[in-house]
Amino acid sequence: MTSTKGYAALSARAALTPYAFERRALRSDDVGFRIDFAGICHSDIHQVREEWGKAIFPMVPGHEIVGTVTSLGSAATRFRIGDRIGVGVFIDSCRECRNCLNGLQQYCWEGMTGTYNGYERNSKDVALGGYSNYFVIPESYAYKLPENLDMAAMAPLLCAGITLYSPIKKWTLVQIAELLLLVLAVWGIWE
Repeated sequence: MTSTKGYAALSARAALTPYAFERRALRSDDVGFRIDFAGICHSDIHQVREEWGKAIFPMVPGHEIVGTVTSLGSAATRFRIGDRIGVGVFIDSCRECRNCLNGLQQYCWEGMTGTYNGYERNSKDVALGGYSNYFVIPESYAYKLPENLDMAAMAPLLCAGITLYSPIKKWTLVQIAELLLLVLAVWGIWE
């Protein structure tokens, strides 16, 4: 266990306040890292306000996380101490279903494990997010970050950036343009 400092909402709609907690111990395939920057996403605000359903409190939000590796589990091989890494909206999945085995963990048939406001996989421990100074994650759910880019600027890319990158990679530009037109049309009707 690692003593961790963060900011938590202690109840729905509450302001974030300083919050001390114990981050779980490293498992064999984990990486531990010092959080250098965490982006602020409107999803975090929705979660704290319980606008998307019942939430777990106290809640440490934050899912756009970048930092520097400080510790490695005994079987971790993807990273080295001092590497710059990032974490997005989910931190684990079943790792066994067809989607997980094909690199589509976000579509895990058992459900992905969110960075916060849920439970760690196979555990009763509440997942606490990136508005903190330290994080632990299975190494296969973290991304190595380029040395030549500003870390503060990379944090938001782990949500909004991935949200845009994923469909671009999956679909052709024509399909994306059609989807964009559909989104704009729906938005126009909604407004």
